[in-house]
Amino acid sequence: MNEIHIEVETGYLPEQSAPEQSRYAFRYTITIHNHGAQSAQLVSRYWRITDADDQVQEVKGQGVVGEQPTIQPGSSYRYTSGAVLQTEGGTMEGSYQMRHADGGEFETPIPAFALVQPGALH
Repeated sequence: MNEIHIEVETGYLPEQSAPEQSRYAFRYTITIHNHGAQSAQLVSRYWRITDADDQVQEVKGQGVVGEQPTIQPGSSYRYTSGAVLQTEGGTMEGSYQMRHADGGEFETPIPAFALVQPGALH
């Protein structure tokens, strides 16, 4: 069993979108649960964002939302961020590079999730 569990909620942001300019803004809220026996620090992230036209953006960076949180055993960390697509929908997937308190590093995959404008599915 993977000791780190990822939970994702998404939403469309009409107030930040401009469909006439092919701009579709989405938010995603991620909760990272630590089911392991030791603390785990989120060191960096990697995202692969694919829109409906199969255009891919890759995003790499330190931490998330300006933080590199340490998640204690039995605890969770939640944050909200966003993505902008040129189509009415797409998918995101990626991974977090994590570090245990003992210095050992490991990767936690983030399963693909959909970003969809309401009403875009026919």
